[in-house]
Amino acid sequence: MNTPAFWYRPAGVLASVLTPLGWLYAGATAWRLARGEAARLSVPVICVGNLTAGGAGKTPIVRDLAARLAVRGRTAAILSRGYGGRERGPLRVDPTTHRAADVGDEPLLLASDATCWIAADRADGGRAAVDDGAEIIVMDDGLQNAALEQDLRLIVADGPAGFGNGHAIPAGPLRETVAHGIARAHALIVVGEDRSGLADLAGRLPILSARLEPRDADWLAGARVAALAGIGRPDKFRETLSAAGAEVAAFKVFPDHHPYAASELDAFAAEAEHLGAIPVTTEKDWVRLAPDWRARIRPVIVGLVWRQPAAIESLLDRVTDRG
Repeated sequence: MNTPAFWYRPAGVLASVLTPLGWLYAGATAWRLARGEAARLSVPVICVGNLTAGGAGKTPIVRDLAARLAVRGRTAAILSRGYGGRERGPLRVDPTTHRAADVGDEPLLLASDATCWIAADRADGGRAAVDDGAEIIVMDDGLQNAALEQDLRLIVADGPAGFGNGHAIPAGPLRETVAHGIARAHALIVVGEDRSGLADLAGRLPILSARLEPRDADWLAGARVAALAGIGRPDKFRETLSAAGAEVAAFKVFPDHHPYAASELDAFAAEAEHLGAIPVTTEKDWVRLAPDWRARIRPVIVGLVWRQPAAIESLLDRVTDRG
């Protein structure tokens, strides 16, 4: 679904009306986490999650952590729910044979870098990954999942958007209360400039700062582009394009994980041609496209840059020392 705009505005009438439902949602999350019987794997588990629904930048961080663990000589497996795919798993994702409709767009993207498993039951998925040789599990999302014991919990938050209006679903974007989530985490990762007071909300929780930058994107400087975005916070993609020096002639927004119909792509390509613009999209959108459309729409690749790389390495020391 599209992220409701009022979630990221000061709480108004609609948020107030829906607040009791938000209390029930957050309460149910807390109840489930308190009573869940988490399985302990024989290897460390890192969870990269967030407190809100929608994109905060988890996937680039998961990719970065898997790469850092590989440099350390540790065999990491990424574990995902596989949202948007028909398979329930446990299933090891094969980017040469699986499609986003099978396993979800994020797992397909992650599997291009590292071993990635999907599983509706995270405990079963974790055990399958360990049996396959994983020495560390990196969970993509799952902060509100009680199936596995987690040795390192990292909350990812979008700096400009923060935690929105501070209310729980459906009154706001929160999956649980900020206080409850902060109390269970080991660090907060702020992606982009903190314009929403995240540092004040974090309390004593360590804060790590990072930003997303396009890779090999010199071609964007001065380019006229038509952009397609079906991600949690599409404005982030527009900001990325503008920061790289591109002129955004058209910007088409679809719901997160949207499966594009041929008619939608035909209309987008026709508009791009009419405007004399290069059709571009995010990497996550691009993996959902059929092969013929991947040849026609160019993905903009982004990478994560840490303000203090030593800080994330220090957190990884905590889990690799255990393993």
